[in-house]
Amino acid sequence: MRYRVCHTTRYEYAAPVSLCHNEARLTPRPLAWQEVGETALEVSPNPSVLQSRRDFFGNEVSFFSVQELHQVLQVTASTEVETRPRPSPPASANRDWQQAVRHARGKPALRQFQLDSPFVARHAALARFATPSFPVGRGLLDAVNDLNQRLFDTFAYDPEFSTLATPVLDVLHARRGVCQDFAHLMIACLRSLGLAARYVSGYLETLPPPGQPRLVGADASHAWLGVYLPTWGWLELDPTNGTWPDERHLVLGWGRDYGDVPPLKGVMNGGGSHQLAVAVDVEPLGA
Repeated sequence: MRYRVCHTTRYEYAAPVSLCHNEARLTPRPLAWQEVGETALEVSPNPSVLQSRRDFFGNEVSFFSVQELHQVLQVTASTEVETRPRPSPPASANRDWQQAVRHARGKPALRQFQLDSPFVARHAALARFATPSFPVGRGLLDAVNDLNQRLFDTFAYDPEFSTLATPVLDVLHARRGVCQDFAHLMIACLRSLGLAARYVSGYLETLPPPGQPRLVGADASHAWLGVYLPTWGWLELDPTNGTWPDERHLVLGWGRDYGDVPPLKGVMNGGGSHQLAVAVDVEPLGA
C-alpha cells in the first residue's frame, strides 16, 4: 500500500511567545516492510534553526527553534510511505514464555524494555491480570495473542476517560481508555511478568462508514506495542483492534513508552494558556 500522511499541529497562544525550542518526531522509520519516500516539514513562523538527528532509539527527530514574536505556531509534516506485508514469526518462535523471560534477562539491550519507565510501572495487579493468558509452559505467541484479544474484548474505547497523566492502574480498574492507554497497559502487563516490551507510535488508515466519503484531517495518531521473541525479534500487537499490525499501520518510531516518542514537544518563553488543534490525514495512493 502507498500512503501520503499529513500531520498538522497548531497552537494558538493567549499571549505572545518570544522564543520556543521544539522537537518533532513526525517522520516514519524506514523498515524492511516500510519504505519512506518524499518528506517535508513546514513550520510557521519560519524557524531560525532546523536540524535533524537520530535519537537513542533510532527515531528521526527534527529540532527547530522559532526566535521571533508569535501567537500561533503551526507545524505540518507530510510524508509518502509504501508498506508491504510484515514477516510472520515461525512456529519455532512459540517457545515457553518463561524461557523468553530468562533470555531477556541476559540481554543488556533488552533490559530497558523490562524495567519501569515514566508512563509504565510494573505492579502485582498487572501480573495477576495477565496470568490467565500465561499459564506455566504456554508458548509465548499463544500467550501474547490471548492477552491482546482479552484487552480488545473486555476494555471499552473511551476518548473522554483518560489524559496523558492517567496511570495504567486506573485504566486497568476502569476497563476503558484509548489506544495509548491500551498499549501502555499491555506493556505494563508484559513487563510485570518479566518480558521485554516496547511502545510503538504511528498512524493507522481509518476507513469511513460504507457509502460515506473520507473526511480530510479526521484520522489520528495511533499506538501499539512490540514484544521481544527470542531468536526472532520484535512482534507487534495492536490491543485497540485485537490484531497484529498490517500494511495499514505506519510506524513513526518506538521507545519505552509515549514519553520517548511524542509527535511534538518543546519549551517556550511567554504564551500563557493555549488552544491546541491536531489534524491527521492518512491518504491512500493505491497499491
